[in-house]
Amino acid sequence: MEPVEIVRGDSPVILGLPHTGLDVPDAVLAGFNETGQALADTDWNIHLLYDGVLPGATTVRATFHRYVIDANRDPSGKSLYPGQNTTTLCPLTDFNDDPLYLPGKEPDAEEIERRLQTFHAPYHAALRKEIARIREMHGVAVLYDCHSIRSVCPFLFEGVLPDFNIGTNDGVTCDPEIERMTAEICALAEGYTSTLNGRFKGGWTTRHYGRPETGVHSIQMELAQKTHLMTESSPFELDPLKSARLRDVLSTILSSLEQRALDHGSKGG
Repeated sequence: MEPVEIVRGDSPVILGLPHTGLDVPDAVLAGFNETGQALADTDWNIHLLYDGVLPGATTVRATFHRYVIDANRDPSGKSLYPGQNTTTLCPLTDFNDDPLYLPGKEPDAEEIERRLQTFHAPYHAALRKEIARIREMHGVAVLYDCHSIRSVCPFLFEGVLPDFNIGTNDGVTCDPEIERMTAEICALAEGYTSTLNGRFKGGWTTRHYGRPETGVHSIQMELAQKTHLMTESSPFELDPLKSARLRDVLSTILSSLEQRALDHGSKGG
């Protein structure tokens, strides 16, 4: 299997999709217990939700499942949220803190390194290449990292998650206007709730690539799955009415980011 799928466009906006993949090598799948084999913590159908929302956007999508290795974690294994519950580079537990592996089948250091080189590294090599291509084309690039998670997940956060969870690592990863525009559109979207740099401040991808001073801006959007799925449990199907309504908001966000980037790039980055 190829670890990454790329659709190249000419917009200054790049969509990152690190958690929609369902591919698991047979040898890894054999080590999973029933919880692991369910693959429940997928960003279910997010690539379909965003498909066509911004014509011309480049997409970079990991095809491997996050249980194999998480493309949105620091390859060193360093925690994104020190002192808080989270999952790791090669997660051993799911979002309920339940084990994913049969006893004794957990990956050792050698296996983690193999997965880094086979899956994680190619995904980020592709992402870096597309960012460089778009920045060369426009003088600026906006990486919009697409995510979702169920609304209630006590192991990771208290209460009910807002519908739109915007992460910029407290304003570090993008131009303030990009952050402001996105937050304002979400706040004004009727019937939705939103937060900026709440429980989710942006994963490793957002933090690693977002360097506004170089013309590369990054922002993460974590959507509550209740905004677009029929149910936040198997079979995790898209709800056509919810999705259509949400796509209208996402279209406003992405087209606004695109125009901001085009204006910014025309003024010299």
